[in-house]
Amino acid sequence: MDVGQYRHVLAIRDTRNALALGLLIRIPMFAGTVLLTLHVVTALGRSYGEAGLVTAAATVAIAISGPWRGRMLDRLGLRRTVAPSLLIQAACWSIAPWVGYLPLMALAALAGLFIVPTFSILRQVIIRSVPESQRRTALSLDSAATELSFMAGPALGVWLATAWHTGWALFAVEMAAVAAGCVLWFANPAIKGAPDVPAPARDGEAVAPGPPGGTEPAPVPGAWRGFITARVAAVYLAAACSTLVLSGTDVAIVAALRSFDATPSIGWILALWGAGSLVGGLVYGAWHRSISVFWLLGGLAATTAPVALAVGVPSFAVLITLSGVLCAPTITATVEQLSRVVPERFRGEMMGWHGSAMTAGSAVGAPVAGFAIDFGGWRWGFLVVSAVGVAVAGLGLLGGARSRAADAADAADAADRADAADAADAQRPPLPAVTQAGPADSERGVPAANMEH
Repeated sequence: MDVGQYRHVLAIRDTRNALALGLLIRIPMFAGTVLLTLHVVTALGRSYGEAGLVTAAATVAIAISGPWRGRMLDRLGLRRTVAPSLLIQAACWSIAPWVGYLPLMALAALAGLFIVPTFSILRQVIIRSVPESQRRTALSLDSAATELSFMAGPALGVWLATAWHTGWALFAVEMAAVAAGCVLWFANPAIKGAPDVPAPARDGEAVAPGPPGGTEPAPVPGAWRGFITARVAAVYLAAACSTLVLSGTDVAIVAALRSFDATPSIGWILALWGAGSLVGGLVYGAWHRSISVFWLLGGLAATTAPVALAVGVPSFAVLITLSGVLCAPTITATVEQLSRVVPERFRGEMMGWHGSAMTAGSAVGAPVAGFAIDFGGWRWGFLVVSAVGVAVAGLGLLGGARSRAADAADAADAADRADAADAADAQRPPLPAVTQAGPADSERGVPAANMEH
């Protein structure tokens, strides 16, 4: 484990700026999600189910917009993609806090369609700004910053809802998000190209010189949309399954603490869960090698199941903290592995599909856990999402092993064919000597010195 890699990554100005912008943008975003629910329930007097429908409409819109906005980033660049989003976001959230239920749902969905693709942009900036050997470390820092935002944003939203009218609180955080988007537009960080710094050595070892941006993956003929192969689709499946496990765990946490009659503990228990993820992400970033996303997904799912053994709040707190350790590493591994196999010109759309996969997994995980809890109690919420995660991880590892075996067999066949061709060339009788002066043309026996050019 090389903790010194973090010092090298943080010494890069573009990486530092991207991490700071990430905090500035994501805290209001997470606060807005909580405030939207509280506004529907308190100010509009609707049920939590109806509040969930508003959130679902916005979530579906965000999932639809991901690949489309990512493709715009690839073709038009940052400023031409972000500028229309800022105008529509400002218009929607200037009106939404003051209208009724159905107009609020429509405006939230419209804002979701034109959301600023901040996760895609900032991760592209980070991937571009560091050498390939430091990509995992930089992405782990981004995951850690996301965890900090996740812990701070909802707490800020709840505090604002208790201090102000929820309409004004919702307006304030969404306008803060628009202001942060304007900062991103003005900064206009580079999202493509080679990094500006060379790769340092790890643990004192020399690094051989090479292309500054790493080796660009070759495009695969016949790939859907130019880059989505079976391997890429498998990583997207892992990303979706990881958020399925996480969102299901989120629902099961609430159910468990309600059964323990400890509802006021939900906030600090979620913070412990996020802290476990934060620590795990930082350790993974300093680790000496990358780990297959399916091994990490399997570990995440396997450590989620033991939470069902908790018998009270203390044991629950310990087990849920341990289950969070592999959250950030799993998400980081999906982004890192995609960035290594997808050509740079598709990177925006790649990140868009990644975001949509994670959103889809989150949308499926919550009801799956909810139905399991309704059927057998809170423990089944953890067990069911854990079983799904382990199953998908096992299938992914099995498919990867078969793919590697097929690749090895193809390589062996190619080597055998090359050896056979070399042996045939060695057994071929030599050509008769040419008596003309000067070297002869191999096809016609004409002296090369006498050939007209």
